[in-house]
Amino acid sequence: MSTSTTASVSTHILDTSAGRPAGDVAVHLCARAGREADWQALGGSATDADGRCKDLPALPEGTTHVRLDFDTETYFAKKQAAAQQDAPALRDSENGRPVFFPEVTITFAVVPGEHYHVPLLLNPFGYSVYRGS
Repeated sequence: MSTSTTASVSTHILDTSAGRPAGDVAVHLCARAGREADWQALGGSATDADGRCKDLPALPEGTTHVRLDFDTETYFAKKQAAAQQDAPALRDSENGRPVFFPEVTITFAVVPGEHYHVPLLLNPFGYSVYRGS
């Protein structure tokens, strides 16, 4: 819950290659107070079956920048392992990487009192993000 002195953050992930939410994706949250300040790791969570992180840590007072780190490689590796053996392999699998983007890092500025919902639209070879509501 946001107050006049802090911002709040939420996220969810949609796997656009499957047309459904991406569950069990690790998400880590970092924050800093000022452009030149060091990042402070605040903790993490994982998406639920609906692709949402409902328990991200609260942002400290004075936060001006937030970073969300998504572990997409592990998600797609699990998905590929569960796929049928005769399904086409992902193009990068011969390089030992199940996806082109093994992680996605989103950094954005925040102001006190605002809520920031940052959805991630994900597929093995691309992603996009936007400020949601």
